[in-house]
Amino acid sequence: MTGQVDVYIHAGAHRTGTSSFQLFLDANAPHLRELGYAAAYPSRDGVPGGKLRLRLPGPRHDAAACQGFAEMNIRHLRHRCAGQGRLILSEENLPGRMLHFFEGRFFPAQDQRLGVMARALPGPVAHLLYVIRPYDELFVSAYRCRARENRVTPFADLVPAMAAFDGGWVRTVAALRQHLAPHRLTVLTYEARGSNPDLLQQLVPDLDLSGFAEAPRTLNVSASDAALQALQARFRDGLAPDAAEIDALVARHADNRHSRGFARFPEAERNRLRARYFADLDRLGQMPGVTLLRHPLDAARRTG
Repeated sequence: MTGQVDVYIHAGAHRTGTSSFQLFLDANAPHLRELGYAAAYPSRDGVPGGKLRLRLPGPRHDAAACQGFAEMNIRHLRHRCAGQGRLILSEENLPGRMLHFFEGRFFPAQDQRLGVMARALPGPVAHLLYVIRPYDELFVSAYRCRARENRVTPFADLVPAMAAFDGGWVRTVAALRQHLAPHRLTVLTYEARGSNPDLLQQLVPDLDLSGFAEAPRTLNVSASDAALQALQARFRDGLAPDAAEIDALVARHADNRHSRGFARFPEAERNRLRARYFADLDRLGQMPGVTLLRHPLDAARRTG
């Protein structure tokens, strides 16, 4: 790879259709290459062409470890660019992982991780797009996602930490802006996300989307409460179902969509989290260098 690479980053966030978007990129990767774009995304949820393997620090890593991660990522991203002058990078774990939500911490290593990425990128960030959703919905969805493949602590036991969590979208968006210095930074609410082609058009506005098609399958099919309770019973019995067994059990309970209260905030905590989210949206709307795109019904959802 020689010369400067213009980078377009879709940074997630978690539980906002990121895997679906990566599958869409994968399905259209040959067409993107024809148009002069390399695409880099992980195979975390079974995206067949996903080859992005970033090494990013956690809260325990020191400066020396961060430098080592940066050097590994430089080599990795150079290979992913494959000689193209423009790179579309989609990775929801840039600021951090979801597991810290359950401890009341919102991406506690985001500054270290984004500092590493800033050193590793092959060129300037032309545009960074970040999709966000309300905290109560985010935490519930993250918990349900983890419960699908891991034994989890009962949701009620985690509510106090999550309800009083440290950090949030304002701090994370400020960190993305500070470390990655994108020429443009757009924050999009989940309700305004639209389809995967819509999201790509938001990320790369000058891209001609004629010839692009949605992926033929979906990822991360939501498991019902009945399925998650059955899975947790297996984990408690010391069993470790593999991916095929998990998928089969989820499919077996797919028609049983009745809520069993598997993961639910009490009304008071839910309302406080929702009020905090909408207050943060207002702050993001006033943040210099940030474009906030909201759904017309967002205001009505403050107490919805």
